Amino acid sequence: MPRKADIVKIAYSDLVTACSNDHQSSIDDLIERAFGNANSSSLGIIAIIDIPSLPSLRSKLLPLAPKLAALPPQQLEEITAPQSQYQVGWSHGREKLEGDKPDFSKGSYYANPLTDDLVETMLERRRYKSTSQHDGDKISVHDKQQMEEVLKWDESLNQIKSEEELRQLANANPAFFAPNVWPTKSLPELENALKEMGQLIHQVGVHLAKCCDLYVATRCPGYNPNTLENILLHSKCCKARLLHYFATDGTSDSSNTDNEGDDKGDSSTDDTEFSSWCGWHNDHGSLTGLVPAIYHDENGNIVQCPDENAGLYIKSRNGDLVGPVKLPENALAFQVGETMQVHTGGLLHATPHAVRGCKTGGISRSTFAVFMEPEYHSSMNLPAGRSVSDTQCEEAEKSLPKTVRTLRSRWKVGMNFGEFSDATFAAFH
Repeated sequence: MPRKADIVKIAYSDLVTACSNDHQSSIDDLIERAFGNANSSSLGIIAIIDIPSLPSLRSKLLPLAPKLAALPPQQLEEITAPQSQYQVGWSHGREKLEGDKPDFSKGSYYANPLTDDLVETMLERRRYKSTSQHDGDKISVHDKQQMEEVLKWDESLNQIKSEEELRQLANANPAFFAPNVWPTKSLPELENALKEMGQLIHQVGVHLAKCCDLYVATRCPGYNPNTLENILLHSKCCKARLLHYFATDGTSDSSNTDNEGDDKGDSSTDDTEFSSWCGWHNDHGSLTGLVPAIYHDENGNIVQCPDENAGLYIKSRNGDLVGPVKLPENALAFQVGETMQVHTGGLLHATPHAVRGCKTGGISRSTFAVFMEPEYHSSMNLPAGRSVSDTQCEEAEKSLPKTVRTLRSRWKVGMNFGEFSDATFAAFH
């Protein structure tokens, strides 16, 4: 039986205050409990509470998820982008999380809340860099300073020699670079609502990343300061996902189950019992921000979930099954991704999670996640003094659900983030 989820919580005001300390975060002990590798019961998730603008933005965005999913097939087709491997716009039944079984239990809408066109944003940097003199009337001192910091961080500027080469790369990797596709006619209010919520999550995520940097730096002398903060602050590769989990008939709890998988040991609990709405997986980016879900009845009314066992479940660092996770309505949850796990040499660790469906028929679920991650050419190097075995030890792999691919099966030393993403997309799509 799963144990009760005791999620670490930090007040937003305390998070902002902690970021003002450049030497040691005042919330180190909370980072340790939530994310740290020294605590085998760590869940890889933390809740930031009392965020002032969150409730209004949540109530504005999440009710749009069932409206989007209910659009006529022709209108959904207009915002479907198969050339992006369904990583932009509408996606349904394209993802495979457990075995080779397509996931029809939910519909997803993907968009970048920070820029509508990642390629154009990267080209603007190149044009700025190539201009020897800048018109002071067109860019402020503050903006110029920010641009100079981005240029120092952007590894593609030294690897891609021309605009043409960048466009060729983008055409060859549409899952990474494809521009946003908005339902401007069928659901015009979605764009603004998604961008506002996505940018709020990103803002809070940058604060949390800085505190994580301080935590890691005190435990790893070879760690490059501000690694995580700079990724989230400068990268415009940010994927938002509006999710709608379709109602079940209440007779099945295993719509995503598949008994096939790698043999990674026996477990007294059948993991797939807790993944009927979303299969077990790790997030592969740096940091994931998650909005508390809402539930709808058959008439579209927002209701309390009638099944107390439905919702998000997590496998802790030592393999304990924990859940369901209950978040306050004024909180954002943040989960460690595998890229952050690599960049910290395993000092912060991603954990497998899944979503259990509601056994009461006619109940659907809507939520919103933002995956904050590096850009394509960003390196996936370990910090000095940390090893591959530190990053994911074989003992930790034994606690993964059978259908979760190990990190080492997709990531190799020397990869950049784009190559790691390609390997991950290939494993799950």
